[in-house]
Amino acid sequence: MNLAKPASKNSPAAKAVAGAEGDEVPALRALQQAFDANKKYAASDAELLTFYEQMLLIRRFEERAGQLYGLGLIGGFCHLYIGQEAVAVGLQSALKEGHDSVITGYRDHGHMLAYGIDPKVIMAELTGREAGISRGKGGSMHMFSTEHKFYGGHGIVGAQVPLGAGLAFAHKYREDGGVCMAYFGDGAANQGQVYETFNMAALWQLPIVFVVENNGYAMGTAVQRGSAETHFYRRGTAFRIPGLDVNGMDVLEVRAAAEVALDYVRNGNGPVLMELHTYRYRGHSMSDPAKYRTREEVQEMRDKHDPIEAAKAELIARGTAEDKLKEIDKRIRQQVAEAADFAENSPEPDLSELHTDVLVERY
Repeated sequence: MNLAKPASKNSPAAKAVAGAEGDEVPALRALQQAFDANKKYAASDAELLTFYEQMLLIRRFEERAGQLYGLGLIGGFCHLYIGQEAVAVGLQSALKEGHDSVITGYRDHGHMLAYGIDPKVIMAELTGREAGISRGKGGSMHMFSTEHKFYGGHGIVGAQVPLGAGLAFAHKYREDGGVCMAYFGDGAANQGQVYETFNMAALWQLPIVFVVENNGYAMGTAVQRGSAETHFYRRGTAFRIPGLDVNGMDVLEVRAAAEVALDYVRNGNGPVLMELHTYRYRGHSMSDPAKYRTREEVQEMRDKHDPIEAAKAELIARGTAEDKLKEIDKRIRQQVAEAADFAENSPEPDLSELHTDVLVERY
């Protein structure tokens, strides 16, 4: 495999990014221009309903996880995805499940659900049960599924980004046409290893989409206080990585941006950096009282920008009966209740599990 192989110039967006000599910065804006020309994915009624159901499943699952944490059934840390559902659903709906790779940080339950992984095994993992997807040893922050090509779930801030580059390298080395989607937050965006990865990914034209989930507060510090450059989608410019600035509270806009990014990457042009503006309604983790923002701010986001309510309003405007949506909510609540019951009634791992998965192979 030749890592220095010239990029494919098949797509119009790729041709635009190539640009004229000496005009690199405007050329790097070409993906944004292509996205701005059509910001809404033309979802069919069935697709939009599926997006709605997936986001609602994440919301109800996370609400129940919060309850179980309060009851002491989930130990350690627990980072909920409530409010950010449109990001994972909009992006991962454009991926090829079981073919493309996904890696993220420790706010990972939503990404697993968006990738179609059974809520029962996720809830069992949260509660440390043998039936969990990592046999109860990963917990909330370290879930993993090679079967689904979901590679975590990482507790070290930003550490998943270079690992994502490794996954992308594997796709390129095997020539399997796969893409890695590597998520990280606005706080992780200031980690040095992220920029080392940008440089390597650009040099080797790796098939990777870097996704900054900018929820505005990192662990608890407003973006404006912690970042000199608050427009994260521009941070790839020094490495000639084009960026996309996206409203992460609109699932159809997220999906439209995903189409633009994946078209570029799948055509062999190297990485893309996406910034998804989103918002978490809960604190950084269940132990965070979130005193760095007002209740009024959170309520305004819920009232005016909630991704699930926006999708619901769009479905109703298209003629979907409200009774049908109520039935969907009822069914999903029951599904989540069954997942919680399954987790609570599953046994804990045997003590012998402490000695497994320590090494990848025998030595």
